[in-house]
Amino acid sequence: MNTPSSPLPSVALIAGPTASGKSALALDLAERNHGVIINADSAQVYRDLQVLSARPSREEEARAPHRLFGHVDGHDTGYSAARWANEARAAIEDAHAVGQLPILVGGTGLYLRTLLDGIAPVPSIEEPVRAEVRALPVAAAHAALMKEDPAAATRLHASDTTRVARALEVVRSTGRTLADWQRERVGGIGTSVRLVATILLPDREWLAARCDARLVTMFDGGAVEEVRNLVARADVPADAPVRRAVGVQEIADWLEGRSTREAALAAAQLATRRYAKRQFTWFRNQPPPEWLRTSSTESYPIASDIEIRLPS
Repeated sequence: MNTPSSPLPSVALIAGPTASGKSALALDLAERNHGVIINADSAQVYRDLQVLSARPSREEEARAPHRLFGHVDGHDTGYSAARWANEARAAIEDAHAVGQLPILVGGTGLYLRTLLDGIAPVPSIEEPVRAEVRALPVAAAHAALMKEDPAAATRLHASDTTRVARALEVVRSTGRTLADWQRERVGGIGTSVRLVATILLPDREWLAARCDARLVTMFDGGAVEEVRNLVARADVPADAPVRRAVGVQEIADWLEGRSTREAALAAAQLATRRYAKRQFTWFRNQPPPEWLRTSSTESYPIASDIEIRLPS
């Protein structure tokens, strides 16, 4: 337990849009500060997508300890922000126990918010209710939600299958709306650590060009084979979260004859740029103002700045 005379343990956080240089910066910081790098990217948890998710290479992983990278199989359709937050909390505690600096790195805002702020204590959904809701077409589920939780139905897009189903199953199973549950938060670590946060927000044109170039490298370096193997797996359903990773559907369309390589590459590049844009907007506007934001793309001076902000 922390007391007024014992400083809070430190956690470094490096966040930002895809292709912004987070991984290289985290590795630089880890090598210089006895750090352990903890993944906070929802695509990089899946072992099926080493190349397409831009997970660290074996050479990079050999330079510093890495946690929560590629530890989830694609057939696991139940992996969630809550599960990741529990695992990340344990990884942070393990690092502190042996004197390492935990370095969170990633671009999934929901993961970070869940870890720091906690989660809504929604009880387990009754299985008959879940099965009934999940069997509904999304239009029927949205219509039902409009009657049972009109605020949620108005807020959510009518074609958002996952979120509409979640809101409907919660209100049916618990008698309370999801928004009502979400006003309560438990399990967050934000008040029990000293967070040294850095958000990378580089020039947008630079970022877009980097996204495009990285997709070319991925296509040439194994991403196509990863998707081929993934879609061939009978135990990974078409709506599995791993198959929603950026680039999977675009490559699958090409492999299944609905596109060409050139069209698939262009579509994957466009999807990646759009994803990066959404991340850029979220990280610019949503995190607390005290989180340092930088447009620099130079790893060494940013790492040095982080070290200055870490307690001695």
